[in-house]
Amino acid sequence: MAEEAEVEMETAAGAVPVPFQLQLDKSIPFQINIAEWNPEKDLLAMVTEDSKVVLHRFNWQRLWMISPDGKVIALGLEDGSILLHDVENGKLLKSIKSHSVAVICLNWEEEAHIEKGEIDSAFVYEDRTRRFFPPAPRVPRMPGLNAGDAGFMDDLEDTFHELSTSPRQHFNMLSSGDKDGCICFSIFGIFPIGKINIHKLSLCAPFLDKTATFQLLNASIHQLALSKDLSQLVVLSFGELEENLVKPKGKNVQKDEEYAEVQKFSHTGDSSVGLHCLLLNTSIFLDRKNELQQVAQQASSIEDLVEVVRASLSVMSKQWSEAMHSFHEKFDPLSSLIVSHGLDSNPQDEFLSVLFGARTSPPLHQFLVNSLGEAGLKRVCKAVDTAGKELHSVIHEHLQPAVEIIGFRIAELRGLSRWRARYHIIGLDEKLIDSATEKAGMLLVHVERFLRILAIVLYQFQNFFNWVLRYIKILMSEPIDQIQPANSELIVVFLKFLLDHDPIGELLEVNKIIEVDVDTMQRIEQLVMFGGYSDTNYLEKTLSDEFNQLEQCLKEAFLLQFTTISQKIHCEDLMPLYKVGYTPEVSSSDAPTSIFYYKGDHGATSEVCTDGDSRVDYICFKVPDESLELTNCIGIIRGFANGLDPVQKRVTSPEAILLCIPDAFQCIDLSLYKENQIVLLLNEATSTSESTMRSLVMMVQISDFCFLPLSRRTPANLWTLQILKASAVDMHLEIGKVRYISEPVTSPLAVSASRGLACVFTSRRHAMVYILDEDEDETSDID
Repeated sequence: MAEEAEVEMETAAGAVPVPFQLQLDKSIPFQINIAEWNPEKDLLAMVTEDSKVVLHRFNWQRLWMISPDGKVIALGLEDGSILLHDVENGKLLKSIKSHSVAVICLNWEEEAHIEKGEIDSAFVYEDRTRRFFPPAPRVPRMPGLNAGDAGFMDDLEDTFHELSTSPRQHFNMLSSGDKDGCICFSIFGIFPIGKINIHKLSLCAPFLDKTATFQLLNASIHQLALSKDLSQLVVLSFGELEENLVKPKGKNVQKDEEYAEVQKFSHTGDSSVGLHCLLLNTSIFLDRKNELQQVAQQASSIEDLVEVVRASLSVMSKQWSEAMHSFHEKFDPLSSLIVSHGLDSNPQDEFLSVLFGARTSPPLHQFLVNSLGEAGLKRVCKAVDTAGKELHSVIHEHLQPAVEIIGFRIAELRGLSRWRARYHIIGLDEKLIDSATEKAGMLLVHVERFLRILAIVLYQFQNFFNWVLRYIKILMSEPIDQIQPANSELIVVFLKFLLDHDPIGELLEVNKIIEVDVDTMQRIEQLVMFGGYSDTNYLEKTLSDEFNQLEQCLKEAFLLQFTTISQKIHCEDLMPLYKVGYTPEVSSSDAPTSIFYYKGDHGATSEVCTDGDSRVDYICFKVPDESLELTNCIGIIRGFANGLDPVQKRVTSPEAILLCIPDAFQCIDLSLYKENQIVLLLNEATSTSESTMRSLVMMVQISDFCFLPLSRRTPANLWTLQILKASAVDMHLEIGKVRYISEPVTSPLAVSASRGLACVFTSRRHAMVYILDEDEDETSDID
């Protein structure tokens, strides 16, 4: 019946095709708040009302902002984190804490594909690490592990390894905006490269013959989109615009009057709170994409390996501390027994006296036969031996390979940093990289040192345990033929230096100073004269301290890059769109917007178009009814980012149009579509009940409308839509392709330009997938 009712709504007579073939109609058990199509695959990602993420194929097969290659989905969280998940299995690949508040919008853009003949072979980068090293180690499983566990890897916790090592054919950038006005940029989605705060930017706008500067206060990022060449970022932001027109010093009377006139003219508006469109210059991404890609691949891999080292040290510390806890749990009661028997001695003295042939004291006899026993000694021996094997495994399989590859990759960055003409501009500092190179070398020396000390300590423990076992059997009158004899000298060393001391644990501690004799320090200082490392105090540091120093050097080196890139991003243009009566906490459903880049030869005028390969930006948005005297309007602006013609070297003007939707319908959501088209989702506004309400999906050709030029010399606080209000155009349903739906619809509207699909969600919790480029026969609808 629903399909018959839908067909009756069509005005055409006879068996005419119905626009947009209905491919799928599925009921869903949840309300959808956000929906996004994968740009490369037939996958639809959705966020439910209870913040769960679901992913469905085109045939609605359920799988576990999506990356340009379609392999990764990016999720922005309320706490400011961005999570990267594999779209096929839902595995968490990486978590980045880029923001301190809720992430509002994401945009993942890949550079435009370059023709083979245009590639500059001199700057084609090859990662040589794989020539000399096996695949990078993965993060060992974090504690709790119990002594004796042999496994370290957990496939479900194999974080970010695939992202950092997978080959990348095209440079891409993940941009994210939050509710406090911050925008973060990450290369490949995994290496943070820049961050700006809209509040702190000096926003420039042409003003008469001068340039006025503004600040956007209390701003939140509503939507953003990088251009296809990554050189410009269009940002839609709600906030309060405040002018920073400061009178320069040394002005004469004539210029003072001119300044007063400008200042008077700039305060004609009655409100500065609303939606503003900003154009940010991100040309550093285009101009230095080869250099940024090379550094990002090395740096992101280094950061991944740093996590491997950190996790390895954590696992090693936990394993060894548990083994030492077992050891002291069994041997510490000897001290209490000595005190209870009234003896003035300590465990070391008691063991040494027995070693040198003295008679066993009562407390030692009681301890060895009753408290410890053969079974207890074997359990302690197994715990220490197993912990030692696990430490060896972690070092050889994770820690040492990670440190070696870190050193190699830092050396690669060191070579790049010496090419100052190309890499100094992106903040790759030679001195900072040199310092990190030395710290990486010292960390590798510490790993080798740790291995030697570990081997010595384990041998000392084994020798001591053998001696104690032999003595227990002697006390119990049992044969000792099968027990290996112990080295008496090593037992003395163990009792003096290891029974109450833990050199392995000390090397894994932080902020611990290791005592080194004077002669050794003098020899180290002499080696520096022959070209050794400049840090002569490295023997006094622990393994963990040396790692922390390396990490700090890397942070300083990468922070300089982060700061340098951030400072090169600036505002080029500003256009206030419409005002609101208060500083809004606006959601995407309250203010539907869409930004799209079309090729320049599709419907744009010659003023906006530049060349055949250029793309023109289109910005579409629903206008709140309180912003204008008109109601139910949609604004479309094109060419805002195309301000400079690269061929004729002249400033061009953007164009705009204001469309009035028929009063019988209300716009729920909108999305720009390929070939200069816009898809609208409308609900019937005059229906008295939801059961009789109908809705429609409408696709309109934008190029059929007459756009009006906008002057870039308009005062910045004169709202753009106020200029267009007198020229608003009534939009009739007959001018586009319309598909009626027999029940009310809700936002969001998910449109895939690459696949030609639109997914519509109804208030009765149905998901309907339409093929926008194919029509459906009326007879098939009836069936």
